[in-house]
Amino acid sequence: MGKIDVVRAAMVEAMKAKDKPRKDALSMLLSALKNAQIDKREDLTEEEENAIVKKEIRQTQETYDTAPADREDIRSEAAGRIAVYKEFAPEDMSVEQIREVITGVLKELGIEKPVNADKGKIMKVLMPKVKGKADGKLVNETLAGMMGK
Repeated sequence: MGKIDVVRAAMVEAMKAKDKPRKDALSMLLSALKNAQIDKREDLTEEEENAIVKKEIRQTQETYDTAPADREDIRSEAAGRIAVYKEFAPEDMSVEQIREVITGVLKELGIEKPVNADKGKIMKVLMPKVKGKADGKLVNETLAGMMGK
């Protein structure tokens, strides 16, 4: 069962429970998933679905962060939506898991001690392996921490 069906079922539950904020958040997420599926003209893969959920979380977080401090209504709505979206987001990789993937990529590329000059080459192979599973910023920081000067 794809995420569209899971989100739709959760939305029906929220409607039955008369939980309007949750229903609204699920409705937005369902729209984003359906639009992506329409654009692709075929069913979405699990990775694509997860990427859409993460994108919605990022955009809503941005709304929360840029809302003026005195607009508590906007901030609380965004926080509520983020909480709902996180239920459908995959668990992010930990720093240890990211390190393992980086180590594997270094072996694959035959690099023993990575230096800044290798970063582009490493990231090109690394990012497709962690896409949708880890925060890009965290991956970048982890790799930087493993590099020699």
